[in-house]
Amino acid sequence: MPPPLGPSAPMALEQSDPVKTRWQRSLEDYCQKQMWSPPIWNIISDRRGGRTAWSATVVIGGVPVSARYWYDGDYLGNAKEDAAEVALGLLHKNTSQATQSV
Repeated sequence: MPPPLGPSAPMALEQSDPVKTRWQRSLEDYCQKQMWSPPIWNIISDRRGGRTAWSATVVIGGVPVSARYWYDGDYLGNAKEDAAEVALGLLHKNTSQATQSV
């Protein structure tokens, strides 16, 4: 598998990124409220037969969280949205577990 592209690598959706919706914004807000560094996005690709599948990871506090699914290259924003949703789910799960143990 090729190495992941860094967060500064050019992507078609980065210019206007209209797909940056609910989950990505919620994750950025969560990190800001916690006074953490902003999420770092990585786009990864996997050559599958004659096509390439794309996915995303988001790094929060040095911990990478992967999207659940692989996408066509036209839907990279959806891959980031998927990774953000997974990350928020894990963060909220850990927060509720910590609250219950107190």
